[in-house]
Amino acid sequence: MSVHKTLKAWAWRIKRDGVTLWFACKSPATPWYAKALSVVVVAYALSPIDLVPDFIPVLGYLDDVIVLPALIWLTVKLLPAPVLMSCRSQADEWMRTEGRKPRSRAGVVLVLVVWLGAGALGYLLLRDRW
Repeated sequence: MSVHKTLKAWAWRIKRDGVTLWFACKSPATPWYAKALSVVVVAYALSPIDLVPDFIPVLGYLDDVIVLPALIWLTVKLLPAPVLMSCRSQADEWMRTEGRKPRSRAGVVLVLVVWLGAGALGYLLLRDRW
């Protein structure tokens, strides 16, 4: 298998597992700790806004290539096998019928709150220095 096909398959699995976690958030069989992490990961993964914008050299793609896949992988590992299988089949069906990942309004709010909090903290730290 070529490198291009391998990377494409990996990216598809990450995208599918992001949607899998979306279904896991809604499942009553998901343990609380996996559900809590799933909510954060899904909110960020499905948000149309990145925490670190892609136009920032290197860092902009770091979250998309390393941080987000690592968080998705960790959260998937926390799911019990029956929940994972059920949510993956729901995700496969969603991807087949919708052809896209869902959007997360909570993700937009999460990213905006983080940016506003960072801006407020930066202001508080720097206002006395100027």
